[in-house]
Amino acid sequence: MNNSTADLSGKKVVLAYSGGLDTSVCLKWFLEQGAEPYALYLDLGQGEPADDVEAKALGIGAAGAFVRDAKDEFVNDYIAPAIKANALYGGEYPLFTALGRPLIAKKMVEAAREVGATHIAHGSTGKGNDQVRFDVTTASIAPDLTVVAPVRDWGMNRPEEIAYAEKHGLPFSSDITKESPYSIDANLYGRSIEAGPLEDPNYEPQSDVYRITADPETSPDEPTYVEIGFERGLPVSLDGENLPLLDLLVKLGEKAGDHGVGRIDMIEDRLVGIKSREIYEAPAGVTVVKAHKAIESMTLTKDVIRFKATVEQRYAELTYDGLWFTPLKSALDAFIEDTQKTVSGTVRIKLHKGSATVVGRTATKALYSKDLATYEAGSTFDEAAAAGFITLWGLPARQWSSVNGGIE
Repeated sequence: MNNSTADLSGKKVVLAYSGGLDTSVCLKWFLEQGAEPYALYLDLGQGEPADDVEAKALGIGAAGAFVRDAKDEFVNDYIAPAIKANALYGGEYPLFTALGRPLIAKKMVEAAREVGATHIAHGSTGKGNDQVRFDVTTASIAPDLTVVAPVRDWGMNRPEEIAYAEKHGLPFSSDITKESPYSIDANLYGRSIEAGPLEDPNYEPQSDVYRITADPETSPDEPTYVEIGFERGLPVSLDGENLPLLDLLVKLGEKAGDHGVGRIDMIEDRLVGIKSREIYEAPAGVTVVKAHKAIESMTLTKDVIRFKATVEQRYAELTYDGLWFTPLKSALDAFIEDTQKTVSGTVRIKLHKGSATVVGRTATKALYSKDLATYEAGSTFDEAAAAGFITLWGLPARQWSSVNGGIE
């Protein structure tokens, strides 16, 4: 795989096109270079009408526009395994943007094969993580294709992009202005907001930043309770209604978002070596991972939970770092899948004023036993066995102390 914007005249290029500022600027730039650009718009539930995006691309001058609905594939092949893995980068971010990138890259490769393109392109900057995800995914599945990243190669900043778009009459969101230059990415699993005043880590995000989560302070005074049913590690029902995972996540996100659940403000360690301030809205992701962990606490042994926590961290890092299609990721998937055989049951969660709190859980194959745990009469736990256990458990410590004279 090469990375080059040199000599694009006459070359077919497939561009991951969102209809936003960055990719609209890229599309126009390819035309100025004499390339034959094709736009690929992948519907991951971001809310932008596909017809509008297609019209934008063709209006700018794209040789063709691919519009693909990939929501089901995104949910079943990318979000689902991430839920099983409790994948949270930095312990907070549910990775909704990172999960979409390998799928977009895969679809770009497929489109390139269809039209005979030698290049694929994206609108990522040189400071972000997406450039790595797109480039490395392409290297993993189609190393013969050349990746082009015009924004990265230009080094053009946000105000300069806006000026370029205005000069050439390019359409871009009215939400983006020189005074409010947020960079926004969204899909059905969450929404990210960065740039502009948010780059000051001491700046408090204002109300215009958020779209899918209510202000916790003004959210309903009465809580809402939801019940999420799981089978083999995946949510299958919401409040007793069996639903496809796509529909379940959308409904759960709406319920949780109405109560201000899922707002994340974190300092994040980017793959390229810098720290960045990130604002996320992930009501569905935050809630479903919390519920999944609750079921696992009922059904997995202590040693599996402890070891899986290490795997989960590495899994999140691989996803974040663009290493989705790699041998280690496949191996971790196999381990995680094996742990989910008994992870079935129901979790009740209280949504209130920005918090999602687990308040109840039942499991089909629960390792928790009230008969063993209770302090009341009728306990089946043999307390008489405890003294002998403690003696053997503490034997190494006692032996050390007797030989070395205890701790000074």
